[in-house]
Amino acid sequence: MNQFGENSFAVNRAQDLAKKIELADSIETLVIYAEEARRIDESFLGAGLGGALSTYGISWLNDCLAARVVALSAEESRLPAANWCWISLGSEGRHEQTLVTDQDNGLIFSASDEHEATLLRNVFLPFAQKVNQRLAECGFTLCSGDIMAGNPAWCRSEDEWKGLFFDWIHKPEPSSLLNASIFFDVRPLYGDFSLVTPLRTLLAKWAPHAETFLRLMATNALAAEPPIGFTGDVVMEKEGKEKFIDIKKYGIRIFVDVARIIGLAHGVSSASTRTRFLEAGEKFGMSALDVSAALQAMSELQRLRLSHQHQAIEAGKNPDNHLHPDELSSYDEAVLREGLKQAKRLQQRLKLTYRL
Repeated sequence: MNQFGENSFAVNRAQDLAKKIELADSIETLVIYAEEARRIDESFLGAGLGGALSTYGISWLNDCLAARVVALSAEESRLPAANWCWISLGSEGRHEQTLVTDQDNGLIFSASDEHEATLLRNVFLPFAQKVNQRLAECGFTLCSGDIMAGNPAWCRSEDEWKGLFFDWIHKPEPSSLLNASIFFDVRPLYGDFSLVTPLRTLLAKWAPHAETFLRLMATNALAAEPPIGFTGDVVMEKEGKEKFIDIKKYGIRIFVDVARIIGLAHGVSSASTRTRFLEAGEKFGMSALDVSAALQAMSELQRLRLSHQHQAIEAGKNPDNHLHPDELSSYDEAVLREGLKQAKRLQQRLKLTYRL
């Protein structure tokens, strides 16, 4: 947890729990530790870590739990001698998870040809499905879109994954763009990490020259426009008598989408939104101050999102991403407004870059 750069009670608790998780010898024990992890997750904001560090801390603890679930399940399963790796995708791959998260994962393995890939997949699938179910027991909700390693579509050989990535970039269709927004945020979690390196290398090689793909990704990133009115105020959605703003859809996702596009366009191998902005922001025409402002704005929006989710959990409600005006202080109202304005500026720069 070097990214924290400071010690706090919450960070120390997280590090102590991580050590216990690493030594856990049963799923039942991990289920107990998962509950403790959720309590620690909810304490990060109160410890003054801010939005960006809190989401990193949550993701880091989730990594510890998930990796141990995979390890214990592998020990109990009769797996083939082939090299394999469990991969994290989406917000998990970016290290940007919040208090509400579901599973986005896959499995990659080595195979000499298509026939061997089919045989190995049939062996790996029961193991992957067991892991998915055990992760669910630990609080990681099953993905409603079935983006999980237990789905045969996402349990593939290295060559099969390369073929998918090639097709998504060079034959962009609506489904390809949706898959790219999840699977191109790939990160190895457990197993042979070297299997993921070629995928990242090929992305860095192919994507910068895929103008049609990047332009369509940019078009998608402009679909949800931040709700800033003519007077510069935030325009809330209405559903019956309820007013709210989906802070993920109309705020945070824009930063993530823009960072992904510029990262792919300029060969950045990391899935992290922060790293993508730092390494590709200048090539996108952003000054160092622009990059800093974007990262700070996204961190503050994540803080508001986590605070909202925490309040819902405390009240015994299902946490979501719908921020309500009555839960915002005058300071947070200003933070929300300025954060959305930063998102809008990023979209305007995207329009200019891709002439949209």
